[in-house]
Amino acid sequence: MLRDKITNYISGHRTHLFVVLCLFGLCLAHSSIAPRKNNRRRPKTDERVYLQHADMLRFDEYGTNPGAQILNGHVSFLHKGARLTCDSAYFYQETNSFKAFGHVKMRQGDTLSLASDYAWYDGDNEMAEARRNVVLKHRGTTLYTDSLNFDRLYNVAYFFEGGKMVDRKNVLVSDWGEYDTETRKAVFNYNVKLKNPKFTLSTDTLHYDTRTSLANIVGPSVIKSKESIIHSSNGYYNTNTGRARLYGRSTMENKGKEITGDSLFYDEKRGISQGYHNVIYKDTKKKNELHCNYLWYNEKNGFALATDNPVMMEYSKQDTLFVHSDTVKVITYHLNTDSVYRVAHCYNKVRAFRKDVQAVCDSLVYNTKDSCMTMYRDPITWSGERQLLGEVIEVFMKDSTVDRAHVINQAMSAELMPDRKHYNQLASKEMFAYFTDGNIHETEAVGNVRSVYYPVDDKDSTLMGLVYIETDTMRMYMKDRKLQKIWTSKTDGTWYPMTQIPPDKYMLPGFTWFDYIRPLNKDDIYEWRPKRGGTELKNIERHAAPLQHIDGNEIKEE
Repeated sequence: MLRDKITNYISGHRTHLFVVLCLFGLCLAHSSIAPRKNNRRRPKTDERVYLQHADMLRFDEYGTNPGAQILNGHVSFLHKGARLTCDSAYFYQETNSFKAFGHVKMRQGDTLSLASDYAWYDGDNEMAEARRNVVLKHRGTTLYTDSLNFDRLYNVAYFFEGGKMVDRKNVLVSDWGEYDTETRKAVFNYNVKLKNPKFTLSTDTLHYDTRTSLANIVGPSVIKSKESIIHSSNGYYNTNTGRARLYGRSTMENKGKEITGDSLFYDEKRGISQGYHNVIYKDTKKKNELHCNYLWYNEKNGFALATDNPVMMEYSKQDTLFVHSDTVKVITYHLNTDSVYRVAHCYNKVRAFRKDVQAVCDSLVYNTKDSCMTMYRDPITWSGERQLLGEVIEVFMKDSTVDRAHVINQAMSAELMPDRKHYNQLASKEMFAYFTDGNIHETEAVGNVRSVYYPVDDKDSTLMGLVYIETDTMRMYMKDRKLQKIWTSKTDGTWYPMTQIPPDKYMLPGFTWFDYIRPLNKDDIYEWRPKRGGTELKNIERHAAPLQHIDGNEIKEE
């Protein structure tokens, strides 16, 4: 009898529901019995949640869940193309919602599935709230969390108590996040980590596109790989291609080298880095920097190109050397070998400054193999009150300090005397200078040597006269920057008292004191000042080899 009454009750209930649905359509009534989790105003759906199956159904009108149908065993619901299954449930038919327990699963089409231990589903708002051991799968992307809300109306899933997203190559973890199943884009916040076989990205805010594997950095972030580290707060990183577009003063570090710029572009596969605006390149091992507004660098072959106001800085000594030019080019030879060396080319309008030495020239080449710096086209160097010039100047370094110098063709050295009126001068075809601890101790002039020298009285430092010398070879020995001894080969010299110096002997032919060109400080290297007209070095034609022709067995000269 009891069984028949229950059967008749359930049959009557279903009949009543059928009549209501046929006459009035879907019920949109609200209930205060079931909890509401979302206060956002949302458009209402006109479809009901349907109970498809349950092994057992009962009511507990006076229990802890009044108004609920208590379902057990293979429970299944249908709502707007989605099927929801569980072990048991409380079905609030009046509010179009239910609570699901045990092996909760939702499948929407062929691309999306949701599993959890517990879930609350609101059919009017199309909102699913899944808890404990939640797994969301969508088109090759899997999201793991313990607390997830899935908004079916907007196709967005939210997790807020820690989550992990896994796609083809990447694993993303964060405290909070959201995933749009329509656009397949995700947003992660707080303690975000993106793990890839090749790198790890750490940040507090990250936007990620699962279709393109493109990570959008929107907060302070660190990308670490086996050989490099990237710091950025704004940019894009493609986890498939390894290409990065970074903005907002980003930095890339690789094997002791660091590039910082307002905009940086990096191609991991090609090993190419580009920097724009306020770019700073640092080599911490070599203790040098390069500043410019555009930098192109290939880490695979070590080639670098800097333009738009480049400045090289070498700070291995207590004082920093600044070198400016229109363009800087660096070529690396035998990269990744024990024989590696680099050649730096600075060209057009080179100006250099350090407190103890200054220089100007049209172009400069520095070779790390022999630590030789070569200056071309009207090069001039200054050190204290000394000026040195020629057609080509070679400076050899040792431990970042000048070891020796070689001036080739039209060599001329000059020293301003303490009275600020007279100059010691030395001119020759070639000139060699040797240094100890950065101080010159010997000078050798070779070929057509001419010298103007003013001996100084040690008692009162007055000039005693002028010594004019012409010879083939001259050596001068210095100590504490003072002349100690002069050696010459065959000498043709003349002594002139100060009151009897001929006007044409004060200056050697071609001598000019180029103080107006000399860089005054590190900020003065940016202003190019050429030599005044008529003071440039004259081109000296080299004797050509005589032309020859063969007449029979004889060689005759033209």
